[in-house]
Amino acid sequence: MEQGDDAKSPSNSQQTVSDDDEIDYSTKPEFYDPELDEKDENWIHKKRHGRDSDAVLCCPACFTTLCLECQRHEKYLTQYRAIFVTNCKIEDRQVTSQSSSKSRKRNRRDREFGGSDEKLKQVCCAVCSTEVGVFDEDEVYHFFNALPSEC
Repeated sequence: MEQGDDAKSPSNSQQTVSDDDEIDYSTKPEFYDPELDEKDENWIHKKRHGRDSDAVLCCPACFTTLCLECQRHEKYLTQYRAIFVTNCKIEDRQVTSQSSSKSRKRNRRDREFGGSDEKLKQVCCAVCSTEVGVFDEDEVYHFFNALPSEC
């Protein structure tokens, strides 16, 4: 580099302007709504019909909302159950939870259902097809692979 090139460099120029200097604060931002949090809170209360929830559940792969109203499992704190869900699809393939006295390690489904012979169907995210839980014979969704957001 020659000496003349340093003087022409944008970092040495006095005409360099920061992004903050280019923002016109006299006009209202196009995509900003100061009341958005309040609108979101009213929307969720309307969807839940005034009932409380232990968490809002999302898919761990694509962060799609799966459930707005659920109950946390008493013993296994990372598992939830729900009746009303969204963005979930029940697969035709059945998953059977069977008790096995010889097995040392039980999978999550066996632990949750106490090793019963209940027939379960796999539940997946409707957006990305990630397995997020199971659907039991009593039409209850059991989520064991979902991200909870405390609410």
